[in-house]
Amino acid sequence: MDKKNDLQAVESLSKAKEQIKTELSKVIVGQQAVIDELLTALLCGGHVLLVGVPGLAKTLMINTLAQSLNLSFNRIQFTPDLMPSDITGTDIIEEEQGSRKRFFKFLKGPVFANIVLADEINRTPPKTQAALLQAMQERKVTAGGNTFILDEPFFVLATQNPIEQEGTYPLPEAQLDRFMFNTLVDYPSSDEEVQIVKSTTSAYQASIKPVLSAAEIVALQQLVRRVPVADSVVEFAVSLSRRTRPKAAESPDFVKEYVAWGAGPRASQYLILGAKARAILEGRLAPGIEDVRALALPVLRHRIITNFNAEAAGVDSVEIINRLLG
Repeated sequence: MDKKNDLQAVESLSKAKEQIKTELSKVIVGQQAVIDELLTALLCGGHVLLVGVPGLAKTLMINTLAQSLNLSFNRIQFTPDLMPSDITGTDIIEEEQGSRKRFFKFLKGPVFANIVLADEINRTPPKTQAALLQAMQERKVTAGGNTFILDEPFFVLATQNPIEQEGTYPLPEAQLDRFMFNTLVDYPSSDEEVQIVKSTTSAYQASIKPVLSAAEIVALQQLVRRVPVADSVVEFAVSLSRRTRPKAAESPDFVKEYVAWGAGPRASQYLILGAKARAILEGRLAPGIEDVRALALPVLRHRIITNFNAEAAGVDSVEIINRLLG
């Protein structure tokens, strides 16, 4: 696609973003930063880990987003007894009429949707978590010796409750790294909460209009890849990631003191991809360093593992990132 068409696509995306937010505002009050991060990750083909206490309308937000984008949506409630086949699907025996021959037929599981909500992903054992994470990484499911390609766009949003950790199976760092963003869903403000209570206790029912189609989203994901980036912006993103590693020569003293493991190369990739998507969502043709800085927290928050010194001093990964950004 030529530059003129790309420019038109960026302009139309900027308008579509406002339309999507208008549709979401019919149901969701506030949470603008969360919505921006969800749209950014979707355009990058990444996945999001949503962390927030129960009752903050995470499921409703994701379902409404799927409606506004005209995408198929499935929700999986993760529980300790959930099996991998409950996510990916299972083979069932069917009998052919007439010949009465029996054969296996694959019954697709809830992972076969454009948007998949993995509710409380840390409540199920690692074997079941891995079944979803394989689909996230490879965009396909293997069952009974057959491989099934997942429809694009494929967008996984997993939720975690930060309060109750008893009886949970925390995601290993290697699996956490597959999520582009770790997005914090916070409490609403006082005015927003008043508005929430008024709207949810009335007879009002919102009608959500689709803004984009699956094909348009795939085209926009390809557009993100074509967005040019200055070398200085790439160097800033790489430098930021490298400075989170305690063994790197360029890392500051507080990182060496408080960090056990820093972010890997995937963080640098997501910082640049996210910066590209953020730029075109705001109607700009190229990202700047400010875009990388704006996405540093959601990209790096779950990729920096602090040590015992940090725990004793009350220092977490968010403080490390803020100090690195100056």
